[in-house]
Amino acid sequence: MWLVIGLGNPGCKYAMTRHNVGFMVMDVWMNSINAGNYRDEHKAETKKFKLDIEKKSEEILVMKPQTFMNLSGQSVQAAMAFYKIPLEQILIVHDDVDQPLGSMKFHKNRGHGGQNGVRNITELLGTMDYARLKIGVGRPEHPGFDIGDYVLSAFTKDEDKVLKKVVEKAIAGIECFIFKGLNQASTDFNGPLKGAL
Repeated sequence: MWLVIGLGNPGCKYAMTRHNVGFMVMDVWMNSINAGNYRDEHKAETKKFKLDIEKKSEEILVMKPQTFMNLSGQSVQAAMAFYKIPLEQILIVHDDVDQPLGSMKFHKNRGHGGQNGVRNITELLGTMDYARLKIGVGRPEHPGFDIGDYVLSAFTKDEDKVLKKVVEKAIAGIECFIFKGLNQASTDFNGPLKGAL
């Protein structure tokens, strides 16, 4: 079984913010394959399903931790233990202020880069040796703007158009990661989106 975790904060007021891009990817992906309703387990909303691509089938557990971002590791650790999922078969999907909107990057075994959900996951798992998909949300134009306030702000209408394309690309990248591995996903999907801002 594969565990794919989209990071974000629960609640309507955070739903369309930059920090919740991981949740957005999970929701659009689940809607696109008609995976049904989320269920509550391990302090998270989860969906378990089988995905069939090119005569291959993989069982996947999608998770949106409901602990708030800074405690995301609690859900990840609990699900990995319960389902006996190895590190090699997890993927964390989250926002990244160090990439512009329209860019994304698969990688593993790197620092948290100030992303507190990733920080907590690394602390509780005791390792950085897991795969991540970082989705660029950019930085505020004004250097004095607080980065915490920025990631909790909503995307603009112009950014929404780019975001929809990025989310579609991220979903294709996740499926490539599961069926073809991290190296292939990195080769095929890392970098900017054509026509991004």
